[in-house]
This record gives sequence, structure tokens and C-alpha cells, in this order.
Amino acid sequence: MALAAKKKIKKVVLAYSGGLDTSAIIPWLKENYEGCEVVAFCADVGQGEEELEGIKEKAIASGASECHVVDLKEEYVKDYIYPILKTGAVYEGQYLLGTSMARPVIAKAHVEVALKVGADAVCHGCTGKGNDQVRFESCFAALAPELTVIAPWREWDMVSREDLLDYLAERNIPCSASLTKIYSRDANAWHISHEGGELEDPWCEPSKEVWTMTVDPMDAPNTPEKVALSFVEGELVAVDGKDFSGKNGAGAYDALMYLNDKAAAHGVGRIDIVENRLVGMKSRGCYETPGGTVLMAAYKGLETLILDKESLKYRESVGLEFSHVIYDGRWFTPLAKAQLASAASFAEKLTGDVVVKLYKGMAQVIQRRSPNSLYSEAFATFGADDVYDQKHAEGFIRLFSLSSRITALSQADSVLKASKDK
Repeated sequence: MALAAKKKIKKVVLAYSGGLDTSAIIPWLKENYEGCEVVAFCADVGQGEEELEGIKEKAIASGASECHVVDLKEEYVKDYIYPILKTGAVYEGQYLLGTSMARPVIAKAHVEVALKVGADAVCHGCTGKGNDQVRFESCFAALAPELTVIAPWREWDMVSREDLLDYLAERNIPCSASLTKIYSRDANAWHISHEGGELEDPWCEPSKEVWTMTVDPMDAPNTPEKVALSFVEGELVAVDGKDFSGKNGAGAYDALMYLNDKAAAHGVGRIDIVENRLVGMKSRGCYETPGGTVLMAAYKGLETLILDKESLKYRESVGLEFSHVIYDGRWFTPLAKAQLASAASFAEKLTGDVVVKLYKGMAQVIQRRSPNSLYSEAFATFGADDVYDQKHAEGFIRLFSLSSRITALSQADSVLKASKDK
């Protein structure tokens, strides 16, 4: 950024995690943006109390004038996870989008704090290689384009953990980080992601040290456990008979925590994938999404009971497209709004109960029922029935295959004509 532009920045709000990168960013901003006040912002999206413990004190010790910790847990699950669940979005067939789906709610709160304190700029600690820089900055552009965005990893000359630790040590700024950290992790209520270490070699099997949220499926209980989920118009309202509708206190976040505990104990929700990043490179990551895996399985199980063939086919196409929309950070766009509305319209019929069996890493739907079910035992039975005349299928098949029949006859006529011409 040009020197003149830097001098205009009088107050910046930094997305602060308390980790090595953002601890170094605070003093760096003060040194490189003359007279700039740094306000720290921390989003609580369910990453855990350990990560948030003492975070305000850490920010102040690093040079921030103040630190805003904003509780976004219920909003994140209710207003972001649930709507995304309705789309059925799964990125590249496996990834349940745990990192990317948290970015819009964090960015929105980041902007709100910046506007509240009268900041000129917002700052993040994303690297120039990752997806998050695009996600955050796209949200900033949609919500507050007047704010300047500062991305230190694209400006400073530090390139390693050693550089950052040396930088802090030279300034006597305390930091609990060390060179022994192997993995890069990102956690929230929905999941935890793991990158780095041996995972940078796609031929290397993840060690036991990678996984932190779920029990190894090999060590999971030998007895399966059933979990019953109840939905009303696509919204999870109860699990195992416990009310999580929000009417009696417990809400969406509490429901997810309950499912996380149940599923994690059975090793549910682990994946190991090589994915295509938005910026053009491939990356290898391991993800743990225990409760989310159960939720997705249950929701899709209910859909199979209620949505007709063409509706389900279209909803699946919405899910595929929306997985890229949310992965790419385009939540605050007309396209995302339209796709979410489409999924919500299908969800209006999604009322019913689903039972999922948890066993050694698997989450299998074994029971489903709904007042809106299109399934009819009378029609589907292999036994005797008086509602379906099997003779009618002959006419249907003749019409259904008519184009194939016409094509074959046309080709036969062409062959016959060619042989006559010889």
C-alpha cells in the first residue's frame, strides 16, 4: 500500500485469534501505519473456551487499544448452517464446508465492529495462498466497500513461523506459540480442519495426532447407538426427544453440540481429501464434522421420503452450485440469495422424524417418517395389491423409449438404403 494511503488509516479493526500471526500483526500495523490505532475483534463461533481464554488480555498486551469478543454461536448455526443444510451443499463430494460457512458471519460482525468504533480499515491474517482472503474480502466489499482492507501477509517480508516468533521476541511481546506446532487448525461449532505436517504429502496416511475431535473409529464402541432427529419445515427442533427449537432455552447451537458429542464418540465425520482451492492450487486437508455428518444424513434421508424425483433432482443441482458459492465466499450476493430461497421453498415440506444409527465412523439412516411423505406402501409393495395395474407399464415404456425406437429405426433405414445404393 502506498505511503499516502497508509497515513490516512487512523483506526483499523483486526480479526484477532490470539495466535502467532495476529499477535504479530498488531505491532506490525502500529509500526507501518503511522499513528494507527488497532482494535482487536474476535468472533466466537464455537471454537472452544480454550482458544478464547484470556484473549482480551493477549490483544492488549500485543498493543491493541481494545478487544471486542462477539458471541456468534447461535447466529452461526441458526442463520448460516441451517440454511446451508437445506441446500444440501457438499463441496467436491465430501467436504461439508465447515471453514467456509463460518466466514460470512465472522465478516459481518467484523464490519459491524469497524463501523461501530469508526474505523477506516479492516485487517485479516489470511495468507496470499488461501481461500479465506477471498472469502473475507468479498464479504467486506459487499457490506462496507468504503473500508480499506489490509492484508499483512501480502505486504510484509516475513515468510515463516521463525520470522514471526523473532519479530515478537525483539519487541518483548508475549506469545504462547512455538516452533513445535505441526498442524494448522481451524475450529468452530460445525467442524475442525487440519492441514500441514505429514498431510502435505498426499501419500502419507494421517497419524493419530492429526485427529482431535472424534474417537478413532477402530476404538469406537462395539455397540451402535441410535439418534432420533425431528424437523419442522427443514429446521431441526428436537433430538432424542429433547426440545432444541429455542422456545424453551436450548436452541440450534445446543442441538449441534449434542450431536457433536454423540457422533464424535462413535468416530463419525472424518474425511481426508485433496481439494481444489479457489486460488488455483490443490491442498490436502483432514476434516472432522461429527454432528454435521449426522444432520446432513438425516436431512437428506427425509428429503428422499418427501421430494418427488424432479424436485429432488433440482434441489441436488442447487446444492452442487451452492457448494461452490459458499466455498468461494459469495454469500452476500444475489446468486446466493436466490439459491437459498430455492432450497428454503423445498424445505417447507420437510417435516418429520429420522433415526440415524452411529457405528464405528458411520452414520446410517435407518428410519424415516413424515406427514408429507410421498412413499406409499400400497404402491411400492412386492406383494399383492389392488392399486397398481402392472399391465399399464407396457404403454409407459413404449412412450418413454419412443425416441430410442425412432433412432434405431432411422439408422436401420439408412443402412438398408446404403446397401441398395451399392
